[in-house]
Amino acid sequence: MKNIDSYTLRNMWTKFYSEKGHTVISSASLIPENDPTVLFTTAGMHPLVPYLLGAKHPGGTRLADVQKCVRTGDIDEVGDASHCTFFEMLGNWSLGDYFKKEQIAWSYEFLTSPEYLDIDPDRLAVTVFAGDEDCPRDEESAKLWMECGIKKEHIFYLPKSNNWWGPAGITGPCGPDSEMFFISDVKDCSDSCGPDCDCGKYLEIWNDVFMQYNKTADGKFEPLKQKNVDTGMGLERTLCILQGKKSVYDTDIFVPIMAKIRSLAAVSDIKAERIIADHIRTSVFIIGDERGVTCSNVDQGYILRRLLRRAIRFGRQLELASGALVEIAKTVIDIYKDVYPELVAASTKILDEISAEEERFEKTLATGIKEFEKLVFYQKGDTISGKAAFRLYETYGFPVEMTVELAREKGLKVDTDGFHEAYREHQQKSHTGAEQKFKGGLADHTETITKLHTATHLLHTALKRVLNDPDVNQKGSNITEERLRFDFTFGRALTEEEIAAVEAKVNEAIAADVPVVCEEMTVDEARKQGAIGLFASKYGERVKVYTMGTYSKEICGGPHASRTGDLGKFRIIKEQSSGAGVRRIKAVLE
Repeated sequence: MKNIDSYTLRNMWTKFYSEKGHTVISSASLIPENDPTVLFTTAGMHPLVPYLLGAKHPGGTRLADVQKCVRTGDIDEVGDASHCTFFEMLGNWSLGDYFKKEQIAWSYEFLTSPEYLDIDPDRLAVTVFAGDEDCPRDEESAKLWMECGIKKEHIFYLPKSNNWWGPAGITGPCGPDSEMFFISDVKDCSDSCGPDCDCGKYLEIWNDVFMQYNKTADGKFEPLKQKNVDTGMGLERTLCILQGKKSVYDTDIFVPIMAKIRSLAAVSDIKAERIIADHIRTSVFIIGDERGVTCSNVDQGYILRRLLRRAIRFGRQLELASGALVEIAKTVIDIYKDVYPELVAASTKILDEISAEEERFEKTLATGIKEFEKLVFYQKGDTISGKAAFRLYETYGFPVEMTVELAREKGLKVDTDGFHEAYREHQQKSHTGAEQKFKGGLADHTETITKLHTATHLLHTALKRVLNDPDVNQKGSNITEERLRFDFTFGRALTEEEIAAVEAKVNEAIAADVPVVCEEMTVDEARKQGAIGLFASKYGERVKVYTMGTYSKEICGGPHASRTGDLGKFRIIKEQSSGAGVRRIKAVLE
């Protein structure tokens, strides 16, 4: 097995699949474009959903990439050996091209070939779908793995909960998957020890998803006309295995970050060090993304604020001086400067935002301490209630750990169980609201969603022209059946006259009833034609450009109406701030 660094692993991956006839595409933005179903790109397949559903990709039917991803659902687990909120996913796709036979053989080759990872086949185990009343046991994959050289006793049949992907919603493409595991030197935990237990014996490396069914509204699984392959190999976790480390924080990606933290800290605490390393790394990528966001109290901005404030809080445990997080961020940028040069280009913005949030949080803490003192003054008994502790957290951003620490100094206790119960109730309410809020998306190509998505193109150009500012750029959008929401960079509120002028520009384009024309071209060609789009990391790739007469020309992969006249009347219902230097428009089609 080769001990390789992160740079080498990325290059190995793209070289391998390029030689297998794949088009290597750049990482998509961390902020999903015109897809409100999630706040961040959470997997390599996420930006490719339209193409997995049958749309034609400009790069062809064989694709590979290294995709930036963010997942914050298990943020509280960060600090252990393996959890990260930001990670890179190595992926390859077949869009109706090859299927199980080719993909399994290539997976085995990449894992075991001396030219690539050179893992001993005896150290590999795989899982396949065990079958159920809906779909049969995946004997085909098991047979293909054995033909490659995987021992029969190293093939495990597991149920849907382990070896099934999708659909992304209630209906849609789905199918069995086959996961690959490295067998460590840890002893079996029991006679039934296998990849489905978490004793550390089996470490997941890679997952091959075979989309061969479509789940219908009545719960039936029908064969897909276009069968796809979607794979994912986590860069950080794979490096951990290849470099013989027990923690991802000991790999070459994190070592310089951890060293910087320890050089600035007055106290040693491994969990706090890991949390800071993870959260600052993720924050750097979120702020520095081509659709980068700033701290706010909603959506992506709220997640960024939470990450930075957790890093600040744990920095206090290490007795980090003010400004230390900025120094750590500089180290992150330096590590990735050759792989993601956009971080260097956005370095001033990144460092300024982290510094500003640190200042804001220090003020918040000062306010929280005053409120804590009021709480103690009126406190009856020796235990602060969980609801009171949660109110400090929700209203003032005051961490419960600080409430516990300050209460201890006053000879008081905190009902932490009650706090976590109140927190769970809050999460449940937020989750329910999010389910309602994010019910549209690229996977939801209804007629209304399609019209509203088309209107965002017209709105984008109209804003640039009315405000006469070339730096007015889209920062994100959210589309539901009821309305569109469009975020854009601009430093002040729009006047009533400007809002009316933007409305008029959009409705002028609708009244012209021009066709929506789609062309495929390189990014360089699109740039020369004046198309609106994100060019930072996509140079040389082929993209789709949608043109609507003289009213709009934009790079996009979403659903579009056939003519502007199909849209109806456009009306702006609200214009407001969405964060520092970002405005938000909500509009409807009538």
